[in-house]
Amino acid sequence: MKLVQYRMKEGNRSPNTARDREGTAARGEEAALRLGAVNRNGEVIPLSFSGTMRQLIEKVSHTPEYKRQIEIEAEELTSSLPMSQVTLCSPLTDPEKLIFVGLNYADHARESGMDIPAKPVLFAKYNNSIAGPEEDIWIPDEVSQCDYEVELAVIIGRTARNITEEQAVEHIFGYTIINDVSARDIQLSEGQWTRGKAIDGFAPMGPWLVTADSLRHPEELSISLKLNGTTMQSSNTRELIFNIPYLVSFLSRTMTLKPGDVISTGTPPGVGMGMTPPVWLQDGDVTEAEIQGIGILRNTFKRGCQCPEHK
Repeated sequence: MKLVQYRMKEGNRSPNTARDREGTAARGEEAALRLGAVNRNGEVIPLSFSGTMRQLIEKVSHTPEYKRQIEIEAEELTSSLPMSQVTLCSPLTDPEKLIFVGLNYADHARESGMDIPAKPVLFAKYNNSIAGPEEDIWIPDEVSQCDYEVELAVIIGRTARNITEEQAVEHIFGYTIINDVSARDIQLSEGQWTRGKAIDGFAPMGPWLVTADSLRHPEELSISLKLNGTTMQSSNTRELIFNIPYLVSFLSRTMTLKPGDVISTGTPPGVGMGMTPPVWLQDGDVTEAEIQGIGILRNTFKRGCQCPEHK
């Protein structure tokens, strides 16, 4: 099942108006965040759950049978919305934690000039970095070396504390795509990665969340990224140094993973930094991050400041 967070585009009326997430039946309807499922025709089926995706995952973690109710609702509802009438948002907008794994493909470690790590290399991003599919990503004026990184992201479904690798699969709700956008000039010159990684909008995510039961072999998925139509990254998740169960277990040994937490598992070779000469994202560039069984996350990059006073 593919689950989305979305908003109605201006001038379009949801067939599910009475279930508006913010209780606004008509006024402000376009701005209200909604949950939906994507049917086989690529249309959005509005769901009745009132809340965010994280809150939905939390409910399912406490009431597992509720997931089946969602599936039945998505199957039985006849009213649907064409994608042209909605704006897809990031499938998660309010996770407690966004944990990223660096250097998790051997070839990428080599192209970065770094040794294959003995333990996962970790860093964090925050909710300010989250952006949705088709959303413009703004490159700050300070950044001259902006890079792309397609990654498979794991969405935690149940509270995980000190669990084994064998237990990890039971704690995963689903998967999505993240582009781990990076300011290499800041990241590699300041002795730590946070300021060059956790920039506003530098974690576009989507286009939807695919539940774990619909993506049965996450360890064998083709993963790629195109820049302006040219393939730059192309690999398979079987090349991960630290696999998904290991990562979930490893993290849970020292931090409690909560429903809706995101673990981004690393990027394969082909990033701009590894090219000769390097390829940095420029104003107007379009990236298409694609993972088998999930879809395509597309974003356009723009240079400058997106502050309201500068628009």
